[in-house]
Amino acid sequence: MGCDDLHHKRKAKSERDLARRKTRRAPYERVLIVCEGSKTEPNYLRELIDHLKLNTANVAVDGDCDSSPDRILQYAKSRYYKEKKLGDSFDKVYCVFDRDTHDTYEKILAYIAKIRPKKTFIAITSVPCFEYWLLLHFDFTARPFMVAGNKSGCDRVIDELRKYIPEYNKGDRDIFNQLMEQTNRAIANGKRAFQQASDDGHDNPSTLMHELVEYLYKLKGENV
Repeated sequence: MGCDDLHHKRKAKSERDLARRKTRRAPYERVLIVCEGSKTEPNYLRELIDHLKLNTANVAVDGDCDSSPDRILQYAKSRYYKEKKLGDSFDKVYCVFDRDTHDTYEKILAYIAKIRPKKTFIAITSVPCFEYWLLLHFDFTARPFMVAGNKSGCDRVIDELRKYIPEYNKGDRDIFNQLMEQTNRAIANGKRAFQQASDDGHDNPSTLMHELVEYLYKLKGENV
């Protein structure tokens, strides 16, 4: 078999595979959500997607990368451009990461804001960490979570969260299912916290998780 024949056969197979993938999709946007895999975030998001019965051919949660903002963005861009080359681009790419102690945080936020096509790559941040979003399911607080002794800001958020979920640990499963009935409260508290942080000129504490959660509900055509 000549090289040209082999090339045409591979191209035809790729086109058939792409067509099959597209037939499995629902008629809403194709979305990639990238977050660090050893934390609670991917578990929470997959449980939310399962609850909403969103088509996993449309909405993918990928946690196969490091936790730093730069690694998350690097991985998200790599997967986005790989799919685009195949003729099957994502409509939106959400990069989910914490402020925590990452020294690349501000740089990556600025970079994401400039990526083209505009509004395709979206940063979903939590300051100091994702557990602040979980805490907002129970209580509103705008008190900054700072380093104290040998505890990071995130450690202190987790201390507060354990008042409501005593056995909580990073990487836990079934968190969304435990908190599902309080999602409306968390969204309202998240919006309030973000607005207050903006008014006060700081971001500790704040989260944008409410934006991603609301988007996923709307994608399914449901209200929270």
